[in-house]
Amino acid sequence: MTLLRVPARPALRVRPRRQALDPRVHYAAAKRDPNPVKTQLRGQIRQHVEQAISALREAGTLPADLATPDFVVERPKDRMHGDFSTNAAMLLARPAKSNPRALAQALVDALPANDDIAGVEIAGPGFLNFRLTPAAWQRQLSTVFAHGHCYGSNDGGGGRTAGVEYVSANPTGPLHVGHGRAGVIGDCIARVLAANGWNVKREFYYNDAGVQINNLAISTQARAKGLKPGDADWPADAYNGDYIADVAQAYLRGESVEIEGHVVAGKDDADDLDAIRQFAVAYLRREQNADLAAFGVSFDVYFLESSLYADGKVEETVRELTAHGHTYEEGGALWLRTTDFGDDKDRVMRKSDGTYTYFVPDVAYHLSKWQRGYVRAITELGADHHGSLARVKAGLQALEAGIPQDYPEYVLHQMVTVMRGGEEVKLSKRAGSYLTLRDLIDEAGADAVRWFLVARKPDSQLTFDIDLARSQSLDNPVYYVQLSHARICGLERQLVERGLAYDRANGLAQVPDLSDASLRDLLIDLSRYPEVVAIAGVQLEPHIIAAYLLELAQAFQTYYNDHQFLVDDADERDARLTLALAVRQVLANGLELLGVNAPEKM
Repeated sequence: MTLLRVPARPALRVRPRRQALDPRVHYAAAKRDPNPVKTQLRGQIRQHVEQAISALREAGTLPADLATPDFVVERPKDRMHGDFSTNAAMLLARPAKSNPRALAQALVDALPANDDIAGVEIAGPGFLNFRLTPAAWQRQLSTVFAHGHCYGSNDGGGGRTAGVEYVSANPTGPLHVGHGRAGVIGDCIARVLAANGWNVKREFYYNDAGVQINNLAISTQARAKGLKPGDADWPADAYNGDYIADVAQAYLRGESVEIEGHVVAGKDDADDLDAIRQFAVAYLRREQNADLAAFGVSFDVYFLESSLYADGKVEETVRELTAHGHTYEEGGALWLRTTDFGDDKDRVMRKSDGTYTYFVPDVAYHLSKWQRGYVRAITELGADHHGSLARVKAGLQALEAGIPQDYPEYVLHQMVTVMRGGEEVKLSKRAGSYLTLRDLIDEAGADAVRWFLVARKPDSQLTFDIDLARSQSLDNPVYYVQLSHARICGLERQLVERGLAYDRANGLAQVPDLSDASLRDLLIDLSRYPEVVAIAGVQLEPHIIAAYLLELAQAFQTYYNDHQFLVDDADERDARLTLALAVRQVLANGLELLGVNAPEKM
C-alpha cells in the first residue's frame, strides 16, 4: 500500500509564477569583483565558449588578433529556450565580418565535448541556447548539500574590507519607521556583502553635535522644570513627544546609563544644561540600541561626530583642503571649489561666524573611513539627503588622498507609508509626531517588519500594510516563505513518526526526470541561488534575495501539491525528500541573509 503524506496544514494554493528575476546581469561587468562569481554550470559553459573562440582563431575562422568580447552567459527569461544562452556569436560577427548565424554554427562545431551539455541550439539572430543533462542537475543538487549553510557564498570580495554605514539617527528621539527601513536595508547589504567574501564593518554614525542636540537638551530641561508642550514658557524648538518626559524623570532620579562602555549619570539639578545634554544623548542612544537589537540590527563601530571636533579632524581636513588650493574666502566665509569636482556650485565650508557647515565633518568622517582601510564605503541614507552627496564626494577628491571618485557609495531609500484598516497611520503617542519602529515591531513582529521593509527596491516608495504583515495567508510573502520551510521540516518529523528510512546518498544518486516541469523548475531555481546572491552583492540590492525566495517557495509548493513524498518506494521517497531538504537549506540560507527566522513549525 502506498503511504500518502499528511500535511500539517492544507496545501497552499500557488499563485502563477512571477517572471523570473532578470538574468541579464553578468558578472564580468561587475566593477568591484575581480573574481566574479560563476556557478559551476555557468562557469563551465563560459569556459567552453571561450575555448571554442580560441579554436576558431587557431583555425583561421576568426582573425588571430580578435579579442574575446565581453559576452554574457545568461538564463533565458523563457525556460522553453533552454537552460543557458549566450550572445557570443553576435558580438564576434561584426569585427569578424561574418554572418552571426554562420558564426554561431562554427562556435557550436568548435565546442569541446561535455557530458553536462545535452544539446546546443541556434536561435534568432545568433543566440546559442544550451540544454543541460539530468546528470548536470543531479550534481548541482549535490552541491547544495556539500556546501550546506555556505551554499550561495563566494569569495568575490577577496577578504577586502567594506564599511557599511546605516541608520545613523540623531540621538534626539525614538527611531521612526524610516530608520527601520534604513536599518534592515543596511543590515541586509552587510549580510549579502559578507556572503560575497567581503570583510564587513557595520557602522553607526551619531550626529551628537549641533543644533538638534542643543534642542534636545533644552527640551529635557524644560520637562525637568515641570513644563510641558503648550505652556507659555515651553521652548519654541523643543521636542514635544512623551519620551522627553521619560528622559527628564530618569535624569532627575539620578539614573545611570551605560552606553558602549561609558556610564553617564543623572542628578537632581534641572539647571545643569551640560549634564542634561550628556544624559539625554546617552539615554536615547541606549533606547535606539534596544530598538535595533529587537529588530536584529547590530553594529561593529559607533562613531561620534563630536569626536571629529575633539580630535581635531575637522580642522585638519580644512587645512588639507586649503593646502591643496581648493578653497577661497569670500564674504567673510571660507568656500570649497566643489565645482571643480562636478558639483553644481561652490559650497561654504566655514561660515562668517566661524562655525562649519554640516558637510565639512561629513568629509572628515568619510576620510577617516578611507584611512581605516575601508576599500569600499557604503552609506545607506534617506532620499532627502540626496543634495549633500555631490559635495561630500567633491570634498574627498579635493583632499587629493588617492580616494576613488565613486567613494563613498550611496544607497538611498524612499519614504514608508504605514497603513492599518485601509487608513494611514502617522502618529505615536510616545514620539508625538511620527510612528516609531518599536510600535511597528510590536504590532507586526520583527520578521514581517524586516521582510516588508527590505522586499522592495530601496529607491521605490513603500506602503507597509500592517494587516497584511500580520496575516497568515497566501498573500503574505514572508508567511508563505516561512511556511514552506516549516512544511519541509514537517516532512522530516512525519518520516520519523512513521518509522520510514531515508538515505540522502541514494536520493542524490537518482537521476532527475526533467520531463516533470515542476521538478525542472525547482532544480533551476535551486541552481540560481548563488547567482542571485552575487547579483544582490554587486548591485547592493538585497530585495533581490526576497524576490528569489518567494519564487523558490512558489516552485516548491507547486511540486509539493502535485507529488507524494512519504511513499513505499525507497528510491522515489529518497529522491523527493532530498529535493525538499535542498529547498529547505536554500530557504534557510536566504532568510538568514534577510535576518528573518526560518521556523521549523508554524
